[in-house]
Amino acid sequence: MKTSRRTFVKAGTMAVVGTALLPASVFASAKANGILGLQLYSVRDEMKKDPVGTLTQLAKMGYVYVEHANYIDRKFYTYKAPEFRKILDGLGLKMVSGHTVMGKKHWDETKKDFSDSWKQTVEDAAVLGQKYVVSPSMDETMRTTYDDFMRYMEVFNKCGKLCNQHGMKFGYHNHSFEFSEKLNGEKIFDIMMKSMDPKLVVIQLDMGNLYNGGAIAIDVVNQYPGRFENTHVKDEIIATSGSEKYESTILGEGIVDAKKVVDTLTKIGGTTCYIIEQESYQGKTPMECVKRDLQIMREWGY
Repeated sequence: MKTSRRTFVKAGTMAVVGTALLPASVFASAKANGILGLQLYSVRDEMKKDPVGTLTQLAKMGYVYVEHANYIDRKFYTYKAPEFRKILDGLGLKMVSGHTVMGKKHWDETKKDFSDSWKQTVEDAAVLGQKYVVSPSMDETMRTTYDDFMRYMEVFNKCGKLCNQHGMKFGYHNHSFEFSEKLNGEKIFDIMMKSMDPKLVVIQLDMGNLYNGGAIAIDVVNQYPGRFENTHVKDEIIATSGSEKYESTILGEGIVDAKKVVDTLTKIGGTTCYIIEQESYQGKTPMECVKRDLQIMREWGY
């Protein structure tokens, strides 16, 4: 793929057990206590050209929950939070989660407090009715040394407290470096899992991204049972383009054994929020892919 998710996120800027139960009347195909949604990065070009029209099509497909990946200058896809909330409400959609990178600039070490811009990020997420505020990835400068990294782990915990004040949870979404990079001889992902308070910070496990870091999804789920209430549901194949070895594909068509991983996440992973994401399409259109992904999840009982 020509534009990586990490590049997109960086250009755009710079999430429980308490999740409300989903009535069968709202989304009959969802499992008890489960939320099934779509990461809008999956249809990023469509959202850029026509956000309302794209959201309308997704609602007609049967999507109820979505997760944003575009928050710039206090606007979601060019709309201020109250305006975007009205659009979502009018279509019967719910913004369960959102991706906005929290970087070094968002924490003032001298004041021991978050920047106004980050506080506004959390406030605007609350306006949309989000349950999770998720930072997708982490700047390299935040993980140059073990001590620096640990300081930011504490900032992540503090952000969890900030989000809690607004009825939300803070989350972190993995890419691949968390599994391939080490500090003091320990994988970054393992350091994060023992450093972040699970009551304050949710690990949004991307079950596809980790393959590019040399990890295997089912092994990670088994290693950390109960830690993945919010999950990116994704499948992977050998990449047809780009610099990474793997790229995403339609669920069930790749190497992840996606149904087994999702079922394991449901049984022991603590997952209650399932976010579909597909970033590469192998000749199909993004809308065709996300429609099929939803159908597959429903066939699997979600």
